[in-house]
Amino acid sequence: MQYNPDIHHRRSIRLKGYDYTGEGWYFITTCTRNYRHLFGKIENGAMMANDDGRMVEQQWLGLVDRYANVTLHEFIVMPNHFHGIVALVGVPLVGAQNGRQPQNRAPTRGAPTVGNVVGAFKSLTTNDYIQNVKHHDWQRFGKQLWQRNFYEHIIRDQDSYLKIVEYIQTNPLKWTEDRYYGGSAALPI
Repeated sequence: MQYNPDIHHRRSIRLKGYDYTGEGWYFITTCTRNYRHLFGKIENGAMMANDDGRMVEQQWLGLVDRYANVTLHEFIVMPNHFHGIVALVGVPLVGAQNGRQPQNRAPTRGAPTVGNVVGAFKSLTTNDYIQNVKHHDWQRFGKQLWQRNFYEHIIRDQDSYLKIVEYIQTNPLKWTEDRYYGGSAALPI
Protein backbone atom coordinates (compact mmCIF):
# COMPACT_ATOMS: atom_id res chain seq x y z
CA MET A 1 0.00 0.00 0.00
CA GLN A 2 1.32 3.43 -0.94
CA TYR A 3 1.77 6.10 1.76
CA ASN A 4 -1.18 8.48 2.00
CA PRO A 5 -0.70 11.30 4.56
CA ASP A 6 -4.48 11.68 4.94
CA ILE A 7 -4.88 8.17 6.35
CA HIS A 8 -1.36 7.10 7.42
CA HIS A 9 -0.68 9.42 10.31
CA ARG A 10 -0.96 9.33 14.06
CA ARG A 11 -2.84 12.14 15.71
CA SER A 12 -0.70 13.65 18.45
CA ILE A 13 -2.02 13.23 21.98
CA ARG A 14 0.32 15.96 23.23
CA LEU A 15 -0.86 19.41 24.28
CA LYS A 16 0.14 21.77 21.50
CA GLY A 17 2.68 24.33 22.64
CA TYR A 18 3.39 22.67 26.00
CA ASP A 19 7.07 22.24 26.97
CA TYR A 20 7.38 18.59 27.96
CA THR A 21 11.03 19.10 28.96
CA GLY A 22 10.20 21.59 31.70
CA GLU A 23 9.25 20.86 35.25
CA GLY A 24 5.84 19.25 35.46
CA TRP A 25 3.68 16.52 36.93
CA TYR A 26 2.10 13.89 34.70
CA PHE A 27 -0.42 11.09 35.09
CA ILE A 28 0.48 8.37 32.63
CA THR A 29 -1.27 5.20 31.53
CA THR A 30 0.14 2.55 29.25
CA CYS A 31 -1.59 -0.66 28.20
CA THR A 32 -0.37 -4.06 27.16
CA ARG A 33 -0.68 -4.88 23.48
CA ASN A 34 -4.20 -6.21 22.81
CA TYR A 35 -4.98 -5.53 26.50
CA ARG A 36 -3.60 -8.94 27.44
CA HIS A 37 -3.79 -9.77 31.14
CA LEU A 38 -0.14 -10.48 31.89
CA PHE A 39 0.66 -8.84 35.23
CA GLY A 40 -1.65 -10.58 37.68
CA LYS A 41 -5.31 -10.49 38.61
CA ILE A 42 -7.80 -8.63 40.74
CA GLU A 43 -9.11 -10.55 43.76
CA ASN A 44 -11.56 -9.04 46.23
CA GLY A 45 -10.84 -5.52 44.97
CA ALA A 46 -7.06 -5.82 45.29
CA MET A 47 -4.38 -6.24 42.65
CA MET A 48 -2.53 -9.53 43.08
CA ALA A 49 0.61 -9.03 41.00
CA ASN A 50 2.39 -12.08 39.64
CA ASP A 51 6.15 -12.16 38.98
CA ASP A 52 5.53 -10.25 35.74
CA GLY A 53 3.66 -7.48 37.56
CA ARG A 54 6.32 -7.27 40.27
CA MET A 55 8.97 -6.88 37.56
CA VAL A 56 7.00 -3.98 36.05
CA GLU A 57 6.84 -2.35 39.48
CA GLN A 58 10.59 -2.77 40.03
CA GLN A 59 11.40 -1.25 36.64
CA TRP A 60 9.12 1.71 37.39
CA LEU A 61 10.79 2.34 40.73
CA GLY A 62 14.21 2.05 39.09
CA LEU A 63 13.55 5.05 36.85
CA VAL A 64 14.73 7.39 39.62
CA ASP A 65 18.16 5.78 39.31
CA ARG A 66 18.23 6.44 35.56
CA TYR A 67 17.05 10.06 35.64
CA ALA A 68 18.20 12.51 38.31
CA ASN A 69 15.30 14.87 37.70
CA VAL A 70 12.48 12.30 37.93
CA THR A 71 10.40 11.67 41.02
CA LEU A 72 7.73 9.01 41.15
CA HIS A 73 4.49 9.20 43.06
CA GLU A 74 1.36 7.05 43.29
CA PHE A 75 1.23 4.17 40.81
CA ILE A 76 -0.39 0.79 40.25
CA VAL A 77 0.28 -2.19 38.04
CA MET A 78 -3.03 -3.60 36.81
CA PRO A 79 -3.56 -6.91 34.96
CA ASN A 80 -3.24 -5.28 31.54
CA HIS A 81 -2.18 -1.70 32.11
CA PHE A 82 -0.15 0.62 34.29
CA HIS A 83 -1.02 3.96 35.91
CA GLY A 84 1.56 6.23 37.48
CA ILE A 85 2.34 9.80 38.42
CA VAL A 86 5.76 11.06 37.39
CA ALA A 87 7.25 14.48 38.06
CA LEU A 88 10.09 16.09 36.15
CA VAL A 89 11.78 18.41 38.64
CA GLY A 90 14.95 20.39 39.27
CA VAL A 91 17.98 20.70 37.08
CA PRO A 92 18.42 17.97 34.47
CA LEU A 93 21.39 15.63 34.57
CA VAL A 94 23.63 16.99 31.83
CA GLY A 95 27.11 16.24 33.03
CA ALA A 96 28.29 14.27 35.98
CA GLN A 97 29.88 14.69 39.36
CA ASN A 98 33.65 14.97 39.10
CA GLY A 99 33.47 14.32 35.38
CA ARG A 100 31.98 10.82 35.80
CA GLN A 101 28.48 9.71 34.94
CA PRO A 102 26.66 8.28 37.99
CA GLN A 103 26.13 4.54 37.70
CA ASN A 104 22.88 3.46 35.99
CA ARG A 105 21.98 6.99 34.92
CA ALA A 106 21.52 7.73 31.27
CA PRO A 107 23.48 10.76 30.05
CA THR A 108 21.15 13.41 28.73
CA ARG A 109 21.33 16.42 26.49
CA GLY A 110 19.00 18.60 28.48
CA ALA A 111 15.99 17.40 30.38
CA PRO A 112 14.30 14.15 29.39
CA THR A 113 10.68 14.49 28.41
CA VAL A 114 7.88 12.46 29.92
CA GLY A 115 7.99 10.54 26.64
CA ASN A 116 11.65 9.67 27.22
CA VAL A 117 10.85 8.41 30.71
CA VAL A 118 7.87 6.32 29.60
CA GLY A 119 9.82 5.07 26.59
CA ALA A 120 12.64 3.89 28.87
CA PHE A 121 10.11 2.23 31.19
CA LYS A 122 8.45 0.38 28.32
CA SER A 123 11.79 -0.67 26.83
CA LEU A 124 13.21 -1.89 30.14
CA THR A 125 10.10 -3.87 31.02
CA THR A 126 9.92 -5.39 27.53
CA ASN A 127 13.56 -6.50 27.63
CA ASP A 128 13.17 -7.92 31.14
CA TYR A 129 9.95 -9.69 30.13
CA ILE A 130 11.64 -11.25 27.07
CA GLN A 131 14.44 -12.63 29.27
CA ASN A 132 11.88 -14.14 31.63
CA VAL A 133 9.96 -15.73 28.76
CA LYS A 134 13.21 -17.37 27.67
CA HIS A 135 14.46 -18.43 31.10
CA HIS A 136 11.43 -18.69 33.40
CA ASP A 137 8.61 -19.73 31.08
CA TRP A 138 6.60 -16.51 31.41
CA GLN A 139 3.59 -16.19 29.11
CA ARG A 140 4.58 -15.28 25.56
CA PHE A 141 3.28 -11.95 24.31
CA GLY A 142 3.98 -11.67 20.59
CA LYS A 143 6.11 -8.94 19.11
CA GLN A 144 5.16 -6.09 21.44
CA LEU A 145 4.53 -6.09 25.17
CA TRP A 146 3.00 -2.60 25.26
CA GLN A 147 0.79 -0.67 22.90
CA ARG A 148 2.70 1.80 20.80
CA ASN A 149 1.58 4.97 22.54
CA PHE A 150 0.62 5.98 26.06
CA TYR A 151 -1.91 8.30 27.62
CA GLU A 152 -0.62 11.30 29.54
CA HIS A 153 -2.42 14.00 31.49
CA ILE A 154 -0.68 17.14 32.74
CA ILE A 155 -1.43 17.62 36.45
CA ARG A 156 -1.99 21.33 36.94
CA ASP A 157 -3.01 21.70 40.58
CA GLN A 158 -3.37 19.98 43.96
CA ASP A 159 -7.06 19.17 43.44
CA SER A 160 -6.31 17.38 40.18
CA TYR A 161 -3.42 15.53 41.81
CA LEU A 162 -5.61 14.29 44.68
CA LYS A 163 -8.35 13.09 42.29
CA ILE A 164 -5.80 11.16 40.25
CA VAL A 165 -4.26 9.62 43.38
CA GLU A 166 -7.74 8.48 44.46
CA TYR A 167 -8.38 7.07 40.97
CA ILE A 168 -5.13 5.08 41.07
CA GLN A 169 -5.77 3.80 44.60
CA THR A 170 -9.33 2.71 43.86
CA ASN A 171 -8.66 1.31 40.37
CA PRO A 172 -8.69 -2.35 41.53
CA LEU A 173 -11.99 -1.82 43.37
CA LYS A 174 -13.62 -0.69 40.12
CA TRP A 175 -11.91 -3.23 37.87
CA THR A 176 -15.04 -4.64 36.24
CA GLU A 177 -16.09 -1.08 35.34
CA ASP A 178 -12.62 -0.16 34.04
CA ARG A 179 -12.40 0.65 30.33
CA TYR A 180 -9.38 -1.67 30.08
CA TYR A 181 -11.16 -4.59 31.78
CA GLY A 182 -12.28 -6.26 28.55
CA GLY A 183 -8.79 -7.40 27.55
CA SER A 184 -8.13 -11.09 27.62
CA ALA A 185 -5.08 -13.32 27.73
CA ALA A 186 -6.92 -15.44 25.15
CA LEU A 187 -6.70 -12.75 22.46
CA PRO A 188 -4.66 -13.82 19.43
CA ILE A 189 -1.12 -12.51 19.22
